[in-house]
Amino acid sequence: MSQNALPGPRRLAAAPQATTHALTPSELMPILLIEARRNRLTLATVFAAVALLTLIVGLLLLPKNYTAATTILAQESDIIQPLLEGRAVATGVTDRAGMARQVIYSRRVLEDALKTGGWLEDNPSPVKQDRLIEDLKSRITINSPRPNLVQITYRDNDAKRTYDVTQRLSEMFIKESLAAKERESREAYEFINSRVTDYHNKLLEAENNLRDYRARNADAQPGSVTDVNTRISSLRTQVEQTRMALLEQRSRESAITSQLSGESSVTAVQTRESLYRAQILELQSQMDRLLLNYTEQHPDVVRIRHQMADLQQSMRNEQERRAQAPQSSSPFDDTQLNPLYQELRSQQAQARRELAATQSRMSIAESMLNEELNRSGRIAESESALAELTRDYEVNRDIYQDLLRRRENARVSMELDREERGLTLRVQDPATMPLRPTGLRFMHFAVAGLFVAIGLPLGLVFLRARFDPRIRSPLQLKKVADLPLLTVIPTYHTPRDKRQQYMRTAMSVGMVVVVFLAYGLVFGLKQINA
Repeated sequence: MSQNALPGPRRLAAAPQATTHALTPSELMPILLIEARRNRLTLATVFAAVALLTLIVGLLLLPKNYTAATTILAQESDIIQPLLEGRAVATGVTDRAGMARQVIYSRRVLEDALKTGGWLEDNPSPVKQDRLIEDLKSRITINSPRPNLVQITYRDNDAKRTYDVTQRLSEMFIKESLAAKERESREAYEFINSRVTDYHNKLLEAENNLRDYRARNADAQPGSVTDVNTRISSLRTQVEQTRMALLEQRSRESAITSQLSGESSVTAVQTRESLYRAQILELQSQMDRLLLNYTEQHPDVVRIRHQMADLQQSMRNEQERRAQAPQSSSPFDDTQLNPLYQELRSQQAQARRELAATQSRMSIAESMLNEELNRSGRIAESESALAELTRDYEVNRDIYQDLLRRRENARVSMELDREERGLTLRVQDPATMPLRPTGLRFMHFAVAGLFVAIGLPLGLVFLRARFDPRIRSPLQLKKVADLPLLTVIPTYHTPRDKRQQYMRTAMSVGMVVVVFLAYGLVFGLKQINA
């Protein structure tokens, strides 16, 4: 009795209610085993096909990726930096990776890398060169593990070319970086030097303008304002003092004139004889007072006696003169000028002379004060123009001096970069020849292919058992029909069916064995070649 002799259960499984009852895991597992046993040849064929296809793809189509990396150290601090601190401008670059990308991704460096890798030997067209450059750029990775380190990584399917390109990229990066630094410092020096020349001309022009303006304006000299203010203050003080002296001298002159008007120029009219008598009487009075205390031999008493004798002799001589020449006598011979009047006349003349001199000094001081005030006005008018010229000169002078210092700093920096003594770049970790490919290797691909080859048939069996609406077990039939199950008729296999099943089993086992032998052979050859 064959399988085709029991069509009944298959027609019952087509009932609409069969799809509404979900199978439990305990019910599903026997069905999966039955379906796997029934379709073992198909499952083995799918397994072998997927496994062998994966093996062939891994051998023939899976690319080999080799990776090489080099690390470059950017060293800023050395023995020269503290010695030239404040003189040379240190090259400070914080984004090392960004600087490396700008250098390495430049067309000049990439074309040199293409030449090193041998892509330009067949003279590709410009379009193809652009494509090669884009592809090369996509396989270059640049990062910065630390602020002073730059790591360049390159991957390719050829180990030697990977090593050569990586080494060449590091060399070109160091070369181009140092050349760019030297070019930058040289351009900075040339720019500052040109600015120094421009501002030197501006400084000379400002200096000439200031000198010409001061030559045309005598009052536009440094310190003129302070000098004029000091001079005005001094002259004002002098005018005030002169004015007070003038008032005082006028008052004095008026007082002397008033006193002089009340005095006579001549005193009483007396003869010489009467004068002698008056003097003799005065001496006699003095001698009498002395005799009250002293004797006649006292020196003062003796002296007065001699004076009285002299005066008496003079009086007798005067009497004889007058007796001998009475006709030549004049009324003015016996007159005497007033000494107070003479003194007042002398003081009046002196006061008038001083008053005239004071008035002259005051006029001169007022004239000088007016001149200084006029000069102050002229200085105030020219002060704005002078301040503007002076400001232009000072600004140009300060900028010029600052540019001179900057030019010397730029010169020292340029010499340091020319001699490669500033920022130094050296290979910290050189590139090495890659011995094994990186990334997805053949072993990973083959193992993944085996898992896919195993999982795909099992997945197909599960999907068929899960979503096929036909009834495959007595329990499922009992749930669907909701009737008591009387008996189960087992499948009867004919000798021909058994031979077919044995053949299918042998073919399935053979395909699985072939797959594992193929995998073992390939892995063995890989190990031998490695």
